[in-house]
Amino acid sequence: MANHDLIYSGKSKDVYEIKEGPFAGKYRFVFTDRGTGYIENGKVVFDPGYDTVVGEIPGKGAIACKFATHFFKLLKEKGIPSHYIDTISDNEMIVEPAIPLSMPAESPEFQGSAPLLNLEFTWRNNATGSFWRRYPFVKPCRNIHKVVEAWTKGDTDILITFEALEETGAMTREEIEWSVRLVKNIAEIVSQEFESKGLHVVDGKFELGRLKYGDGKIVIIDEISPDVLRVCRGYSPDSKGDCTLYRQCAVTNYSDGRRTIKNRNQVTAGDLIKVFV
Repeated sequence: MANHDLIYSGKSKDVYEIKEGPFAGKYRFVFTDRGTGYIENGKVVFDPGYDTVVGEIPGKGAIACKFATHFFKLLKEKGIPSHYIDTISDNEMIVEPAIPLSMPAESPEFQGSAPLLNLEFTWRNNATGSFWRRYPFVKPCRNIHKVVEAWTKGDTDILITFEALEETGAMTREEIEWSVRLVKNIAEIVSQEFESKGLHVVDGKFELGRLKYGDGKIVIIDEISPDVLRVCRGYSPDSKGDCTLYRQCAVTNYSDGRRTIKNRNQVTAGDLIKVFV
């Protein structure tokens, strides 16, 4: 592609560095139609909570771009810093170059050593997905008050504790505390926006980083789209915020030492992307 260098190809979008023109030095996001999910009984099931690309949803990239544009503009109105600059076409966005939260391998000469490439921060209104699989003693769909977790981002996502991030030098205690507050603030804004549409956000994941030409402050980067949120209909909380419909909604299974959980009232990607566009 003329005047553009591909620097990253992910599960849902491609990222190019712009070489010339008014946005020279910035990055160009191209949202693709690729969708993540799983295969069940030989059938593709699209689900943003999974990390494997299982096919394409025609038109998804353009709608995801509009969706992300809506939320980045909303965050700007609320005073939340991000890398967003402008949206230039149906599926293309211009952003400030940013450095993901990362750390080089301290001893690359040792076999198996690897760098921390970047971090994702999950936040959860309710106990489901991998959270429930890891903590099966918790009632499905229990209110867990936007609990925040850090994960490595790659072919296989790995949970990493905040204490480990501090001890290894990947992040300082102050950076961790700022990041958790930032994620919770954004999660609250996103949750309220969906609530205004009669929908409930179950959980989501954000990527944070430092603007390349900024003061080093951590901001939200990457995207806010149907690929990073799980949303449901019919949420009916009790006085504690636990969903009272969990017995009808949550379906769990335990087979061959593996736990699974699915939510019957989860909004499909196809329906979700129609909400704000």
